[in-house]
Amino acid sequence: MLTTLLVGEDFAEAQQKTANYDESKIVPYTLPALLKSSDGRDVSTAEEWVKARRPEVLALFEQHVYGRTPDPKAWGRVEFKVTQVKKDALGGRATRKLIHISLPEHPSWQGMEVMLYTPNGRSGPAPCFVGPSFGGNHAVSTEADVPLSTRWMRPSKEKHIVDNRATEASRGNESSRWPLEMILDQGFAVATYYYGDIEPDHADGWKDGLRAVLSPQGAATEWKDGQWGAIGAWAWGLSRIADYLETDADVDAKHLAVIGHSRLGKTSLWAGAQDVRFGVVISNNSGEGGAAIMRRNFGETTAVITKAFPHWFTRTYAGYANNEAACPIDKHMLIALAAPRPIYIASAVEDEWADPKGEFLSGLNAQPVYDLFGKKGLGVKDQPGIDQPVGDAVGYHVRTGKHDVTSYDWEQYLKFVARHFGR
Repeated sequence: MLTTLLVGEDFAEAQQKTANYDESKIVPYTLPALLKSSDGRDVSTAEEWVKARRPEVLALFEQHVYGRTPDPKAWGRVEFKVTQVKKDALGGRATRKLIHISLPEHPSWQGMEVMLYTPNGRSGPAPCFVGPSFGGNHAVSTEADVPLSTRWMRPSKEKHIVDNRATEASRGNESSRWPLEMILDQGFAVATYYYGDIEPDHADGWKDGLRAVLSPQGAATEWKDGQWGAIGAWAWGLSRIADYLETDADVDAKHLAVIGHSRLGKTSLWAGAQDVRFGVVISNNSGEGGAAIMRRNFGETTAVITKAFPHWFTRTYAGYANNEAACPIDKHMLIALAAPRPIYIASAVEDEWADPKGEFLSGLNAQPVYDLFGKKGLGVKDQPGIDQPVGDAVGYHVRTGKHDVTSYDWEQYLKFVARHFGR
């Protein structure tokens, strides 16, 4: 298992050194038509988008990129168990709950451990950010009494992962990406889970994860075109958190914002596309397979990502390696699936691998759908300067720095979400 993972990571890293970062070398391309139905008719109203074209676009992403999420009948009843409540968390600033989500009809799945912080002192339920973490709940929080995850983790000396397991030294190593105090102080709750609870992030991880559990063939499954990949499974976890939040009186479940970074930014986009309970969708540095236009072949490409991380997608997606023009979708269509809900796309100027301009162009080219709803989008035609946020229903910034989530990013997200949730 570990060998497979390292091969994928090493391949992607090697490709970064030879990738195209020259705009003049991008081969001219044409984006798939956003407002033309499969039978050739023009889509000219919001109703036509909602009833006809949007289902077609969603189905195209299922078939060609992420795969279909199984019908709820496949997983049956979802059970929530609050395992811990700490009312004076973070020095009295918040209440922290730990919730175990499981599938009673599939006891071989260990379930997922959700951590929820809600701000103390509010007069009513709090709107909530929902997102997956790379390192586990103990890595998101700096509180020493958050249980240490016992699940498989990607190897990392920097993050103190030893023999693919977290250690005490791993605590808080993702806290800079989750500025809990900043979020809570502005009246928002935060719900998160470790994405490895759903599926370990390596090529054979599905055999020990939810996808095998829900497949009649189990670990012997041969995944076919159109069947879900890891991103689909991780997104499923976000929707199950939304299920729980609808039962929690401390959370305003009608005001949920889904957020993710990098591969988990791809996950948040796909979760937001499928589940309209997420009233705001946020993509942080999601790049290829996320917000970036795949036809640009700038930075990471479809060929690179599907070779290094084939388990993230449905099998079909690999067929567009070095053949992006044949794909019936591009990522402006993924952004459009959020409409009329607000969506925020963020880039980092040093993160050329994720193609910041390609991420911006997806937001720009999703505008025709927002127009149908009378919503203002980015409000500009050209990518803005560094640290100059733009947009209305579609927000965007490219900030100083590298591939990461920073306080600057969160400052923009908090303002954006507060504005659209009327806070």
